[in-house]
Amino acid sequence: MAVVLTPRERAQLKARAHALDPVVHVGQAGVSDTVAAEVDRALTAHELIKVKLADKDRAIREAAGAALAEHTDAAIVQRVGRVLVLWRPKPETDEAD
Repeated sequence: MAVVLTPRERAQLKARAHALDPVVHVGQAGVSDTVAAEVDRALTAHELIKVKLADKDRAIREAAGAALAEHTDAAIVQRVGRVLVLWRPKPETDEAD
């Protein structure tokens, strides 16, 4: 299920992401299952993350970002150069147990 953000939500998330450093680096090999799993773990822990994409080709970076968002059910908040900001709401925990 793809997450859809309103312009207001996107602006708030951009402001929150401004001070963050990239937590995952995608190398020249691109998006592998291991990279997607690491992005998934980072989103579960932090909800909002930055990902650094190493490829020089813009189209390849955009495809890699879309693939990561699809694999992790996250929303792309922003792309700036080689940095991608992803957001996924934290899973609901059942406190009643």
